[in-house]
Amino acid sequence: MEPFEREVVSDLDEHTDDRAEARGRVPLHVRILLGLAAGAALGSGARAMLGPDSPLLASAIRHVAEPVGQLFLRSLLMTVVPLVVSSLVVGVAGIGDVRRLGRVGVRTVGFCLVISLVSVGLGILLANTVRPGMRLDPATRDLLMAEYADASKQAAPAAPTEESPLMSFARALVPANPIESMARSTPDMIGIMFFSIVFGAALTLVAAETAAPVIAVLDGVFKVVAKIIDIVMKVAPIGVACLLFTMTARFGFGFLISLGWYVITVLAGLAIHTFVVYPIALKLAARVSPAQFFKRIRTVMLTAFSTSSSNATLPTALRVSELNLGVPREIGAFVLTVGATANQNGTALYEGVTVLFLAQLAGVDLTLAQQLMIVYLAVLGSVGTAGVPSGSTPFVVAVLVTIGINPALIAIIIGVDRLLDMCRTVVNVVGDLAATVYVAKKEGATLNI
Repeated sequence: MEPFEREVVSDLDEHTDDRAEARGRVPLHVRILLGLAAGAALGSGARAMLGPDSPLLASAIRHVAEPVGQLFLRSLLMTVVPLVVSSLVVGVAGIGDVRRLGRVGVRTVGFCLVISLVSVGLGILLANTVRPGMRLDPATRDLLMAEYADASKQAAPAAPTEESPLMSFARALVPANPIESMARSTPDMIGIMFFSIVFGAALTLVAAETAAPVIAVLDGVFKVVAKIIDIVMKVAPIGVACLLFTMTARFGFGFLISLGWYVITVLAGLAIHTFVVYPIALKLAARVSPAQFFKRIRTVMLTAFSTSSSNATLPTALRVSELNLGVPREIGAFVLTVGATANQNGTALYEGVTVLFLAQLAGVDLTLAQQLMIVYLAVLGSVGTAGVPSGSTPFVVAVLVTIGINPALIAIIIGVDRLLDMCRTVVNVVGDLAATVYVAKKEGATLNI
C-alpha cells in the first residue's frame, strides 16, 4: 500500500493551488485572505480617521475602490449564463447513461438526490436558527438596507397579475424563448436551468453520432468558462481588497462580525453533514462501517481540501475506491464521474446558507415559498456546478437574482469563499465515494470495509 500512497501524494502535489508552493509563491487562498484583511483594515481605518462623511473618503471609494471591485465582480457575473448552460447540459447528458447502466444509474441518481435534499435542508435550518445575517448593529443594517433595497426590488422579476398559481408556475418554469431568457440583463435563471436540463436529457435520446459533437462543443465551452473563472480568481486578492475597502469604509467594521457567524454556520453545517449524515447513510443504506470508510479515504479528503476541485480529485478517488474500498472499476468510474458534477452536497448546503445569510444581511425577509425555491435551485445548482475552485460562485449569484436580491452582495463573502470552498469540496468528494459504496453494495459487490 505504501507505493500507492506515494503515488496519490504525487498526484496531490500536481494539483495544489496552481503549484504555488512548488514555485515558492504564496498560495492563492492565502493571498485572498490577505486581500480581505488589508481591504477591511484600510477601509475601517480610513473611516475612523477621516470620518464617514469625508469627501476624500467618498472620492477614494467612488473613483478607485468601487470601480476596481466592480470590475472583478462583473468579470465573475459574465460567466453565469454560459457556465449554467454548458455544465447543466453536459452533466445531465452524462446522467443520461442510466439507460445503459440500468439499476446502477437509478440508484446513483436516487442516492444523490436524497442526500442533496438533506444537505440543503440542513443548511436552511442552520441559517434560520443561527441567523448570522441578523447579528448586526441596527445602524449598520439600516445602511445596508438603504444601499441594496432599491436594487433588490429592481432585480426581482415582476409577478404576473390575475393568474392562477399553476399558470404562474408554468410561466416561471418554462421559457417561451430560452435565448431571450439568457440575453436579459437580469437572466431568467429558472427558465435557463429548465431548458438546459431538457436539452441535456434530449441529447441522450438521439443517435450518439448526432449528440457527440454537441456535447463536445458544450464541454469545450464549460472548460473555457472554467478557465475564465480561474483567470479572474488570480486577481481576486486585489478585487477582494477593493470590495472590502468599499464595504468597511461605508458601513464600518461591524458587519464583518456577522461574516464570522456566517463562516461558523457554514462550517458547522458541513461538519454535521460529513460526520453525522454520511455515517448514518452508510450504516443504514449500505451496511458498511463508517469508521473504516473514513479511514480508507483519508488521502482523497486531503486531496480535495488542497485542490478545492472535485475534478482534480477524481483520479485519486477512482484509485482509492477500487484499491482501498474494493468497489468494482465499472461502478466506480460511472458513479464518481457523474458525482464530480452531479453530486455536490457540500455545495448545495453552502448555497442554501449563503443565500439566506445575504438575504438577512440586506434585510430581505424570505417567505417559506422563497426558501423552498432556494432548496430547488440549490439542488439544481449542485448538479450543474463546475467541479473547479470557486465554481459555485456564479450559481449563488444566479439564485440571488432569481429571488430578487441584489447580486452585488456576493462581494461580502468572496474573501472567505476559498476557505469554505476547500471544506465543501471535501464534503462533495466524500459524498461521491459514499454514493459509490452504496451502489456497489446494492449491486452485490464484496467491499473491503
